[in-house]
This record gives sequence, structure tokens and C-alpha cells, in this order.
Amino acid sequence: MIIMMLTDKKISTRSLAVTAVFTALVCVVTILFSIYVPATEGFFNIGESMVFLSALLFGPFVGAFAGGVGSMLADLILGYPHYAPATLIIKACEGAVVGTLKSKNPKFCTKIQWKFLTVALGVVAGFLLGWVGTTRYSGEVELTLGWGTFAFYVPPEVWITLGIITALAISALGILTDPEFGWTIFSVITGGFVMVVGYFLYQMFLIYPLFKIEVVAITEIPVNIGQMLVGLIVAIPVAKIVLRRLPQLKS
Repeated sequence: MIIMMLTDKKISTRSLAVTAVFTALVCVVTILFSIYVPATEGFFNIGESMVFLSALLFGPFVGAFAGGVGSMLADLILGYPHYAPATLIIKACEGAVVGTLKSKNPKFCTKIQWKFLTVALGVVAGFLLGWVGTTRYSGEVELTLGWGTFAFYVPPEVWITLGIITALAISALGILTDPEFGWTIFSVITGGFVMVVGYFLYQMFLIYPLFKIEVVAITEIPVNIGQMLVGLIVAIPVAKIVLRRLPQLKS
């Protein structure tokens, strides 16, 4: 009985430590890289990568807490308090969905079906990345790294190339290494769309009554899709590497 209690205590302490670390990572990564979006008085960031990574590695609780609290703190620090309440709820839901779906990998598909699903999702992700990049992030771009701001030019061809590379890379991973890779992608995309829809509804119906800020909600949909895709591209390979090195995390 004592051994069981000590084991539970260790697990609890470990979970708290992991949650604290990833909450800090979500906050810091969100702050370090951001692009201001005037139409919605919000910003593009790469904090999604840490939200997804925490959920993929440690499940729905860590993903929800780190995603919600870490992202909310970043909003407050960067000067976007009008998004903080929504971010706490939306990013928590996003992390919870990714972590829950990832842990419930269905076994009813054959290897051929899994490969087909992975290739299809890879094509969708590559297309969306190319579309969002060429329509929203081509031309003159203002980028914030930490507290420094830089302006530079990004040609559309860059995003088209990145979209093709993304589609090919995801397809190759699914075909050559892990047939069930598609379920991980599906889990992340589903959680990501929870975030996209959540912010759209908040901007449509709540941000003006709460903060008297007028925004064009639909303009942030491609921005948030791009944010989701960048997070996917970063988080999934990192999660695979970590789980390969530390297989005990799967248990």
C-alpha cells in the first residue's frame, strides 16, 4: 500500500512538473515569434506547436492546461488582454481534443487504408499551407521576434514550395515508416479546427460586447489555419523523435 502511494505521488509530481514546463514553453514560444493582424487586433504565432506537442506527448490534461494557461499568459504579456479570456478556453479545448484523440487511436483500418488517409491528409495540409501563405503572408511582412520587429519580403513561391514539401513529407512518413501516422495528423487538425472555429465565434459575437473592439472575424480564419499548420509541421516530427527516444512516454 505504501509503495502504491509513493508511486502515485511520484506520478503526480511528475505530471505537475511536466505541466509547469510546457505551460512555460507555450508562453515563451508564443511571445518569441508573432505577426500582428490589424483586422482583428490579434496576432499570428507559433505557440500552437507547443500546445500540440504537450498534448501528443502527455495527453489531454497537460495539453489543455499548458495550452490554455500558457497561451493566455502570452496574450497578457504581449498586450492583447481582449483575447486572454477566449484564449484560456479555446486553447485548453484544443489541447484536450488533440490529447484525447491521439490516445484513442482506432484499430479498424488496414495498413493500406491508413496509408491512404495519411497521404490524403498530407495533400490537404500542403494545399492549405500553400494557399494561406500565398494569400496572407506573401509580399511585405512585419515579423516580431521577442521584442524586436523586422520587415522583409516573402515571394508567393516560397509558400508554394513549402506546401509541396509538406505534402510529400507527410505522405512519405505515412507510407515508409508509420501507417497510423495519419491518425496523429487527424488528431492535430481536429484540435486545430476547434481553435479556428472558437476564435471565429468569439470575434463574431463576444469581443465587441465585452471590449468594444470591432474586428473582421472572417479575415482571421486563414491566419489561424496557417497557425495550426505551422504547429502541426513542428510538433508532429518532434513528438515522433521524442517518443522514439523515450518510448516509456507512450505508457
